[in-house]
Order: sequence, then structure tokens, then C-alpha cells
Amino acid sequence: MKNLFLHLPRIKKQMIAASADFSCLPILFYFALILRFSGLTLDLLSQYGLLALATAAASIPIFISLGLYRAVIRYIDQKIISTVILAATLSTVVLAVFSFIIKGEQCTPTTLWIYWVNTILYLLTSRFAARGFLLRARDINHRRVAIYGAGKTGSLLVTELVAGQQYRPAFFIDDNPQLHHTTVHGIKVFPSNRLPELAEKYRINAILLAMPSLTRSQQRCIINRLEPLKISIKIPPPMTAVMNGLARAEDVRQIEIEDLLSRDQVEPNPRLLSSCIYGKCIMVSGAGGSIGSELCRQIIALQPKRLILFDISEFSLYTIEQELQNINVAEDLRVELIACIGSVLNYEKCKAVLSTFAVDTVYHAAAYKHVPLVESNPIEGIQNNAFGTLNFANAAMAAEVKCFVLISSDKAVRPTNVMGATKRLSELILQAFAVQGSKTCFSMVRFGNVLGSSGSVVPLFRKQIAAGGPITLTHPEITRYFMTIPEAAQLVLQAGSMGKGGDVFVLDMGKPMRIADLAERMIHLSGHEVKSADAPHGAIEIQYIGLRPGEKLYEELLIGTNVTGTEHPLIMRAQEAAIEWPFLKIMLNQLDDACERCDHEAIRTQLLKMINGYHPSSEIVDFVWQEKMTKNFPKEEQIR
Repeated sequence: MKNLFLHLPRIKKQMIAASADFSCLPILFYFALILRFSGLTLDLLSQYGLLALATAAASIPIFISLGLYRAVIRYIDQKIISTVILAATLSTVVLAVFSFIIKGEQCTPTTLWIYWVNTILYLLTSRFAARGFLLRARDINHRRVAIYGAGKTGSLLVTELVAGQQYRPAFFIDDNPQLHHTTVHGIKVFPSNRLPELAEKYRINAILLAMPSLTRSQQRCIINRLEPLKISIKIPPPMTAVMNGLARAEDVRQIEIEDLLSRDQVEPNPRLLSSCIYGKCIMVSGAGGSIGSELCRQIIALQPKRLILFDISEFSLYTIEQELQNINVAEDLRVELIACIGSVLNYEKCKAVLSTFAVDTVYHAAAYKHVPLVESNPIEGIQNNAFGTLNFANAAMAAEVKCFVLISSDKAVRPTNVMGATKRLSELILQAFAVQGSKTCFSMVRFGNVLGSSGSVVPLFRKQIAAGGPITLTHPEITRYFMTIPEAAQLVLQAGSMGKGGDVFVLDMGKPMRIADLAERMIHLSGHEVKSADAPHGAIEIQYIGLRPGEKLYEELLIGTNVTGTEHPLIMRAQEAAIEWPFLKIMLNQLDDACERCDHEAIRTQLLKMINGYHPSSEIVDFVWQEKMTKNFPKEEQIR
């Protein structure tokens, strides 16, 4: 019956409401007569029958004109009270006029007053009773939620959610003692220490954080307290967007590990941000990648004259170009965008682009970064990362580019894998160019993992959680530094402006985090429990599969101890040993020759000579090399 009524056309619902009012208004009038005359006789019933029907018939058009039937019952609130009072007042006036015309004498003031009060009570009670009925009818498919924050945002949120179809607010949680045990829109406010008890009592599915003014550290503090509850934590969209029709209150998003690990924003230095960008021609290699694309987003906002997007991937290049074009139009930036497909290994193409467009600043983010893949394909990693940087840097010097910034990695510090070795080799190349003197100012920025990048564990864990697990982890003690992509890109732009030549800038990544802890927190934040010996009924299991080739337990950011601060609190300048270009050039030629011959033993020997601190953690794992070794040396001979 409930579902049948809910799915009726709106006009039929309005007709039902009007018919109910037409039937009830005469009853209200007779009830007023009963109270006035202490009873109702057959004479009174017949005497006032025409008056009662005429009043009801005239009142319905008045109710329609006042919009009493336009309001959607499920969405009504206290604002309807003024409309109801006006409707009851006009209906009472109609009764008084008709009583004079039909009876020739007015109803007594007492009768009119009782009818007026009865009508107000009936209209309000019927509307709110119907609202409660309809909301309960829809509650079956709603998710019950608690709202953390009973302030203005929480108040607006609950109003929007009640009108929606997905969530039903059960109670508020707030840390302000003055709000405890009060009600907001009829929903009680409780202190946070009662949340575990209330969550179980009301069978809460999720907690919505309605406190947009909190800093990152304050938000983290609250999330840390909520995490042990193993209830899904969500963040609603900004209420301004909801009120302007740009979003729905139900468009909540799952709280992500980025929200938990990201830091309070350090106000950027406008001078450092714009000095190498504003009004200039900028080129970003690897523009379609995780870091490269975010660099492009921030660069275009700083209004360069021209932004050249350089990438070997057609799809990635197309995607970021379309996004930037939309930003250009939306913000009326009028930045010229040029998308170039190409490889940093193609010296002539790089030189032509750099010189033709008179590029002022280059951000070199193009690289292979996935440790196991590069370990299994070392020649491609060396050619793209090391010789690609060599080619690109030579092209930049030939085109007299003013500033060249390399995006490096913490894996370049005492590397145990080929990827880290290639990044350190890229640093050595730029340091050597800077030492020998050049019109191009070379600098490099070194930082750790960025949250949400294509090679990060976070997207992988997110997919595994969505699939119901298990989460695969290499080692229980493995740790990594983490930073959000926007923060890393912003610091890269500022660090590049401070370069004097050969600088190694190191970003302050905060404290490293155990990946096992990261996985557990992601499971808890999604509303699940980790399956273990202590919790056999947990939803998602963590499986340890062992360290992969080239992987080490922890990463470092500094090679030596000669570190100084800069004018930015999160950027340090490291002074590190370099190799003079004549010697480095000879060794690079030897490495290139080994790569041409696909001699992996010679490649490893050469890398060990060139990179101080390189300690491979595994045997050579190139697929082709391993297959050749297996054929040339059967297992029996290898054992002997």
C-alpha cells in the first residue's frame, strides 16, 4: 500500500490530499459546534449541513492558491506553519461570511475561534503525520548514518539528507558540550564518547563528517578516534555546492588515506611559484603521468605564456590536454597549449621543440618508475631514465633553456634496484653539467612516494578492498615516505625557482609509515575489519608475499649529512658528491655499449662502478637474460 502511494503521479497525490481536506473540514466545523453547545443534535446537524459543505468547498481553492498542495510532503519543515495559519484564518473568514449569508446570522465568535484552532491543528498534524509515514516507508532502503558536527553545516546536511533517498540521519555527534542533549531538526546531539554504544544501538552504516572548517591535523585527530569503530567514514560535498545545485548532499565520498596522511597546507611563496613560470614558455616532459599532469595543472594556474605538454603516450597526452583546455576556458586563462608526442630519447625532436618555442623552463618528469618492472627490464629503464635525461639535458643546453628541473626519487639514495640507480645516474649527469658550466641552470628535486600515483600501493589496496581482499603486502616491516601529489608538485615548482646550478633539493616528507599500518587503516576506514587469527570473522585478509626483486624495507632521502635549509620550511638543499663530466662521459659510453650488447653482467658491473652506494638486492632478473641463462646452463649445471 505504501509503495503504491509513493509511486502515484504527483497530481493524483494532490487530489487525494485535497479530497481528505474537503472531507475533514465539515467534521472540524461540527466538532466546534459540539464544543460550543456541549453536544450535537440532529437539528444542529441538518441546520448547519449546507454551511459546513459550502465552507469546505470554498476553502479548497484557497488552500490551492496558497500552495498547500504544492509542497512535497516528505520535504516539509517548520516553514509550513505560517502557510497553515494563513489557510486556517481565511477558511474561518469564509465560514463567518457564509454563516451570515446562509443563516442570516453569524456563528458565535466562540464557534469560529474553535474552528480556527481545530483547522490549524488538523492541517499541521495531517501533514507531519503523512511526512512521518512516507519517510518510514522509504527507510527500508536507507542507510542509517551518524553526523559528526551539529553546527550550521550539519544542520543543512540533515535537511538535505532527510529529503533524499539514500541516507537517514540517526543522531548527531559533537564535541561542543553546550550542544549535548539538544536536538537539531528533531535529531538528538550526543558527545563523541557515546559513539561506540550508539553506533551499535542504531545499527549505523556510516559516519558523515560535517566540519569543513577543520584543519588537516584536527580532522586526523577525529578520524583516529573513529577508526577503531570500523565504520565507514564519509565526507559530504561542500554545502555551498549543494545549495547552488552543483552537487547533491548524497554525493558523499569515502574518506581516503590521503585525507589522513596529508598535512596542513604550508602557505606557498608566490614569488617562488611564479618566478620561473609567469609569462614564460614552459615544457613538461611526462606531462600525462601522475606528477607531470599535476605540475601542468598548477603551472597553467600561474599563467605562463605557453605550456608545452611532452609525452610518449598518446592517450595520456590527450587526456591532460583536454583537461587543461577546459581549465583554460573555465578560468579564462588564455594560456597557449601545445601537445607534443615524443620521446626524451629523440635528441633532434627535443631540441627542435625546445628551440622553436624558445622554452624558458623545463620540468623533466618523464621516467619509468615501477621498481619491479624496471628490474625485469633494466636496459629500457637505463635508456629511458638515464640516457633520456642525458639527451634531454643536452637538447636543453643547445636550445639555451634557462632552467631545467629534474624530478628525482628517494630510491636514488643508496639504491638497491635498477630504477633507483637510473635516477641517481640522472642526478649525476645534471650535477656534472652544472659543474662544467652551462647557460642552463640544472637542479633536481628528490622526494618519496606520492599518494594515488599510478605506481603507488594506495590505488592497488583500494581495488583489493573493493574486491573483498585479500590485500597483498610484500613484508610486514616495509616502510615508505608519503606525500600527496598536489603538495609534491607545489614544492617542486618552488624548489626549481631556488636553483643555482647542480642543486639537489630534498622535500620534507614527514615521518615514514609502515605499509602494513597503511593497509590496516584503509581497511578500517572502508568500514571493514582485518581478518586475522584474533579476528577470524574479519572481512579482508592481509597476505605477505615477500619482497620483490630490487625492493628494500625502507627508503632514505639523503646520501650525506651536508644539508642546509632554504627559504621554504619544507625544502632542504643537499650538497652531494658528483663525478666530473669527462670521467662520467667515459663511463656512460661504456654503459651504453653494454646496453647495446644486452650484456647484463657488464651493465651491473658498470652501474656498481658509477653509483656509490648501489647494492643490488637480487640477482639479474631480466626475462630474456634469465631465459638465455636457463638454456645455456641447465639447472643441473647451475647447481654443480
